[in-house]
Amino acid sequence: MGWQKMRVAGASAVALLMIAGCAAGGNDAPAVTQPLRVVGQFEFHSLDPSTAGGFFTRLQVAETLVDADVQGVLQPGLAESWSASADGLSWTFALRPDALFHDGTAVTAEVAAAALTTAQGKAGTPLATVPLKAISAEGNAVRVELAEPFAPLPAVLAHTSTQILAPSSYGPDQAVTKVVGSGPYQVSHIEPPAKVELAAFEQWHGEKPDISEVTYQAVGRAESRALMAESGQADVTFGMDPSSLQKIRQAGKLDIAAVTLPRSILLKANSGHEILGDVQVRRALSLALDRESMATALLRDPEMAATQLFPPSLPDWHQASAKPLEHDPAAARKLLADAGWAPGSDGILERDGRKFTVTLRTFPDRPELPILATAIQAKLKELGIAVDVKVGNSSEIPAGHKDGSLELALYSRNYALVPDALVTLTDDFAPEGGDYGSMGWNDPALTSALHDLASGNDAGKAAESRGKVTDILQAQLPVIPVAWYRQSAVVSPRVDGVTLDPLERSWRLSDLAWKK
Repeated sequence: MGWQKMRVAGASAVALLMIAGCAAGGNDAPAVTQPLRVVGQFEFHSLDPSTAGGFFTRLQVAETLVDADVQGVLQPGLAESWSASADGLSWTFALRPDALFHDGTAVTAEVAAAALTTAQGKAGTPLATVPLKAISAEGNAVRVELAEPFAPLPAVLAHTSTQILAPSSYGPDQAVTKVVGSGPYQVSHIEPPAKVELAAFEQWHGEKPDISEVTYQAVGRAESRALMAESGQADVTFGMDPSSLQKIRQAGKLDIAAVTLPRSILLKANSGHEILGDVQVRRALSLALDRESMATALLRDPEMAATQLFPPSLPDWHQASAKPLEHDPAAARKLLADAGWAPGSDGILERDGRKFTVTLRTFPDRPELPILATAIQAKLKELGIAVDVKVGNSSEIPAGHKDGSLELALYSRNYALVPDALVTLTDDFAPEGGDYGSMGWNDPALTSALHDLASGNDAGKAAESRGKVTDILQAQLPVIPVAWYRQSAVVSPRVDGVTLDPLERSWRLSDLAWKK
């Protein structure tokens, strides 16, 4: 489930990096004698690929069988090629013959098959949802047998939870005790949950990184990250809040890299809830949201106002013909009145003696979420809906989904963490729902359309099936789109070559260089 498994680092991490930055001599020391200093908002509380949120693929420590470029086109990773049988039930992934782990051992088909078998057994990972029969080694290739055709299998094997680690990474109980990957960087020192030091892997088969040392530090407060970027204590800084980003842009002293992501900020509604289970109520909530104003005032980016679930950065799924989601408070009030809700003496809507009060959960890992939650709270209050906003840990959303206590949740969802969005959608909108998808809701027509797409049997109708999915989600609103997402990073003027990955699989550190 990617970044949602991570939590924000505390203020102590800020102090730690400030001390380290002073000790290194700040900007006065020659760039080539210092590591690249990367600062971000995420801690890592696990080394296991299934729960580390792609942390070690972003740092280019670990690899997957299949890679993807910035357009989401699948590329060779540890597998240099792959093919499927005519019936789609058997896939073969031929490994790169020169791949070595950081401990010097070879990346073999047996090791890769064992790692994938372990990943398949981890609940909640994309591979766990694939109709697998067996994973085995066949010479220098990994063979995957399926119970039924599953066209997006190569895309699943690009997901970060399927990274291949050396056998020395595992303890006696198969728990991951250290990360021994095969990427261009290896871990030289690690201090969970907030600090990692990397060194270039001398036996990396590809082009050697220009920057040989990297440090990553998790820093919780967005204001602290901005201060570190401005003071030169960070070379690349992720997770900037909109107001700090605007201030840095206006100052003009630092570079800003940006990319529109296939990510949407969503308001998840418990459709099994006695109030929110009414689709008319969910439509009223959607009509209450002034997305354009929120995107302009809070995100500083009016183009990010969501008119449908899928942003234009997902061209196969974004439907230009879809009727856009609108802001219409009068229509929202009418829907609520038709559903039997009327203002009480205190202005809060009531029906059959029950007040319309709900709890909205969100988290601060992405700094725009709490401020958007407050804006949503204000707009719903104008309709007579009392929303209690609780800002906690990201883990509280899947926990509330599982125990049924969740009412509303605000979070962002990247539909291309698996390069084929179909895989994430199949998980999020399965009949039983998904942690970051529907809750208490399912639609047989949508399930059928997703199944048809996954089978790959009728590629000629793929566009029609994708359009059907969009139309159903737009009408039923099991999740309510709020905004699309633009990722930004603040870059020191001494660093060259920063490009952001819209799939958020890699920070592409090996492409960076010190400016001459």
